[in-house]
Amino acid sequence: MAKARRDRTDGSVPRLEGETVDELIGSEHPRQRPPSLLKRHREALTFAAIAGLALAVVVAVTLATTDGPAVTAAAAADYEAQTRTYYIGADSVDWNYAPDGRNDITGEPWDDVSGTFTVAGPDRIGSTYVKSLYREYTDDTFTTLQPRAPEWEHLGDLGPVIHAVVGDMVRIVFRNGLDRPASIHMHGLFYDKASEGAPYDDGTPAGQQADDEVAPGETYTYEYTVPERAGPGPMDPSSVMWMYHSHVDEIGDTNSGLVGPVVVTRADMARPDGTPKDVDRELVALFQVTDENVSPDLAENMAGLSAPPDPEDEDFEESNLMHNINGYVFGNQPLGTKAGEGMTVRKGERVRWYVMAMGTEVDLHTPHWHGQTVLINGMRNDVASLLPAEMVVADMTADDPGTWLFHCHVNDHIAAGMMTRFQIVS
Repeated sequence: MAKARRDRTDGSVPRLEGETVDELIGSEHPRQRPPSLLKRHREALTFAAIAGLALAVVVAVTLATTDGPAVTAAAAADYEAQTRTYYIGADSVDWNYAPDGRNDITGEPWDDVSGTFTVAGPDRIGSTYVKSLYREYTDDTFTTLQPRAPEWEHLGDLGPVIHAVVGDMVRIVFRNGLDRPASIHMHGLFYDKASEGAPYDDGTPAGQQADDEVAPGETYTYEYTVPERAGPGPMDPSSVMWMYHSHVDEIGDTNSGLVGPVVVTRADMARPDGTPKDVDRELVALFQVTDENVSPDLAENMAGLSAPPDPEDEDFEESNLMHNINGYVFGNQPLGTKAGEGMTVRKGERVRWYVMAMGTEVDLHTPHWHGQTVLINGMRNDVASLLPAEMVVADMTADDPGTWLFHCHVNDHIAAGMMTRFQIVS
């Protein structure tokens, strides 16, 4: 079977036989003597001084071009804090990583490489897996799913976005519809031990352990507050990203799909629904090499195979490494046909991207936007850098109409389908 990646466990660097360092450099570049210790210290101090001056200029310009503390405080004081309640269930769902049945990046049928991950067979699962996903419901009866608005279709297999504002309270009523324990562990927000959602020996009494793992069919309410330290910092834009995920079997749970995004907005910049006033469209992207081999749902996924292989067969394991963005591979994420649908925005809109990664040592991702640039921490770029569980906010002014590629720039991840598209319409 075709392989889409090299052995990831081999960190060796190939040796060039028969060539010396001087031959590689060339005689026109004679080896230089290292500078003296004093010279290196002088150079370091000079660089530090220049860097310090540059930072001071950036801070001064930022302060000079933003509203003063009094204006910000007054606007924040006008905001009425809310208690935002979400009804979220953990459900077993048949999820298709490639619902269009083809490579939407090339417009072609599956080839030997892409087919490694997408084509089903007697001993291959293909593109549709049983997954465990967070889904939003309308109320605490958990009988009716909350419809997902067109602008959030792009979330794919992610849980619902939890919007909150500094000063708010957040309450999540969680119902576990799986056949195993699950939880919600929150990043960034403030919680006590009864809402941590993670089982470990922390010395808490029995009355504060019900959150650790919610049994199948049971319901538990997690409660959080949103203090200033959960919101944007001095160098952040008007909103920041956090996430939530199950922490009963953290590795298995997150590979099975139990992950969702959180957005916290500064009080003086928040609309009533918690979204930032200075943003026209929010887009979320989770980059992950999802390892279905370690998902607790693997046995159910293999049960339908007519000739199931050894679960430790290397080719079979390779086929279950889904290099996806929001649960989609090879551009199968919904693009949309008009602004406000899927991954489509309007020219001139202020678009805020919340990008993150999950996974293991192979999940070093470099999301790259074609045709556009973004601001990350005040610096202009068109590539972000992500480590597992790292979250980055990138601001874009959509100025170049067209359909554009958005992908991880790691070569191996490109080959395995970690690509999608976004669209800018006039």
